[in-house]
Amino acid sequence: MPSGPETTTASDTGDARPDTPAPADEPPVTAPAPARRPGRLARLAAQGRRHWRVSLVAAGAGLALAAAFPPYDIWPLSIVAVAVLSVLAHGRTARQGAWLGFALGLPFFVGLLKWLHVIGWDTVVGLSLVEALFFVPLGAGLAVTSRLPGWPLWAACLWVAQEWARDRVPLGGFPWGRLAFANTSTPFTPLAALGGAPLVTFAVALAGTLLAFAALRLWPLWRERAARPARAAVVPAAGALGLAAAVAVAGYAVPVPTDADDTVSVAVVQGNVQQAGMDFLGRPMMILNNHVEATLELADDIDAGQVDRPDLVLWPENASDLDPYRDPEAAAAIERAVRAVGVPILVGALVDHPTKDGYVENQGIVWDPETGPGESYTKQHPVPFGEYVPFRDQLSAVISRLERVPRDFYPGEEPGVLDVGPARLGDVICFEVAYDGIVRDTVNAGARALVVQTNNATYGNTGQPEQQLAMSQLRAVEHGRAVVTAATSGISAIVAPDGTIEQRTEEFTQDVLVGELPLRDGRTVADRVGAAPEWALAGLGLLVWAGVAVRDRRARPERKETPA
Repeated sequence: MPSGPETTTASDTGDARPDTPAPADEPPVTAPAPARRPGRLARLAAQGRRHWRVSLVAAGAGLALAAAFPPYDIWPLSIVAVAVLSVLAHGRTARQGAWLGFALGLPFFVGLLKWLHVIGWDTVVGLSLVEALFFVPLGAGLAVTSRLPGWPLWAACLWVAQEWARDRVPLGGFPWGRLAFANTSTPFTPLAALGGAPLVTFAVALAGTLLAFAALRLWPLWRERAARPARAAVVPAAGALGLAAAVAVAGYAVPVPTDADDTVSVAVVQGNVQQAGMDFLGRPMMILNNHVEATLELADDIDAGQVDRPDLVLWPENASDLDPYRDPEAAAAIERAVRAVGVPILVGALVDHPTKDGYVENQGIVWDPETGPGESYTKQHPVPFGEYVPFRDQLSAVISRLERVPRDFYPGEEPGVLDVGPARLGDVICFEVAYDGIVRDTVNAGARALVVQTNNATYGNTGQPEQQLAMSQLRAVEHGRAVVTAATSGISAIVAPDGTIEQRTEEFTQDVLVGELPLRDGRTVADRVGAAPEWALAGLGLLVWAGVAVRDRRARPERKETPA
């Protein structure tokens, strides 16, 4: 280049005019030291600041997704939310997609889990933050795979992969907020009988991503107000919409087994609690006496001929907060109720661990009017920070609230198949209904109907009981089994094998439900194939994503080394 004064251009500085000579008496400008590269979280936040309008749309989609779940039950919003995230992430970088996934996930979980505010809003935000982190790789994967042919399929698989991971880690996972649990009384629900909750999630996500495909095809035409829509855009969009509709109605072609091999009459006792919230247990014996009182009233109605004597009675989780094996007063109260009604009662009780001091077990105990306590089931999946405290010594030193969980619950190891009178029932305790494997193992072990013993008094009138009841509806269809939810303060319900709620109670009332429970021996396809569909769909999505990442890395030009 010819010698002479150096020049700067408009592209080098923000305000310099082109070809403006630099003053000759100024020292030469030296290149600044390279700035330290920001961390990943900082880069994600920067993406959000640069694209705040798109982030706001993603956050709105997250709130819409929360409204798809009970108690609102606007289930089509689950499809819309999936479609919105797919549209926003389409064609973006992995980093941008990751931010959008987080921008949707955080408000979604805050809206879904707001019932935890009875413990503290910091708990709502903290758990929501942890769960939203699973949407970070989801968003990144949606962005990366959106450049592939057939991307709606891979996107739906990635939704399954996100739930597959979130249902297992950390600390055993937290399955709340699965797309399937927003679709427990929808056209997608019968698919659970084929592939369980993961197949329902896949179908919902596929319908949403197909809508996104159609929208992306039609959007340029609408924006340009094209007088004659391009056939190349309209035909694929119409095909995607048709396929989305076919996926949505495919469940109607799935046979849901409901025929009973025989029946049993049951009474579900909801004794109620004296107060809601964290201190619902109150004074020992109060809740137990409530359930004894309601059962004695049932016995009086039976003796008066107003109600037929049931074959068995179901009490909820924590109906006795005293160990009836060690507390004579609690045992005597249960005996009085059992002898009055004259049939076995499945009693939910807290029982001291027989060999480990300081531990307690959450059990369902079969109490017979003649032989007393017999078979029992111990909850296999205690709730972290609710029924046990991980890293108790370390965390208790900084979080005083953990003192409200004075003893850790010890987990059981066997499925809860119990002979309660003439019925072989599968006992599932509270949050366990959210975990696929626990319920499936119980059915495969011989349960002819399912009982969900639960205690929702802490979260009464918050929407949480409705969310948990919806899970019972899905499990009924998935396993072709009637499901009885027995709750201390509500909602107690009897759910038919097709997911229909036949009877239910109101919250914070003392009530008794009496009905016929169909018993079944046959197993659904979902029972037989187990977790295979989930692993296959999740694995396919992750494999395709990994393949794209490897391809892009190999296609990236090698960086030229800068001479020293």
